Amino acid sequence: MWTTTSLWFEIAVVSIIYALGNILLGHFEERTPKVRRVGKYLLTLVMVCGISVMFGRSVAMIFLSAFILPLVYIHGYFLPKKKGINGWTGEPKAKYYEYRKWDKDIFSK
Repeated sequence: MWTTTSLWFEIAVVSIIYALGNILLGHFEERTPKVRRVGKYLLTLVMVCGISVMFGRSVAMIFLSAFILPLVYIHGYFLPKKKGINGWTGEPKAKYYEYRKWDKDIFSK
């Protein structure tokens, strides 16, 4: 009845990951241009689907799973320990904005 032999499976997995990422950690990208955010999603989608076609679904899912390591490192160690920024909430915002080199005056534009 259900088959997962098409690339729609990879598209669904990548889309779910990005949806959850935007819901839970989207505040870290609040001032990133929309074009860059969409581009990152499309690039990831093309890479995962391309790897799946060329090397198989298992390799593509391992590749996608490898992105968990930088996520855990950045949000679990680097931001809290090295920069003094909460890796879950991005607070204090002034420090996070300074780290990202964003304008701290959010009402200026």
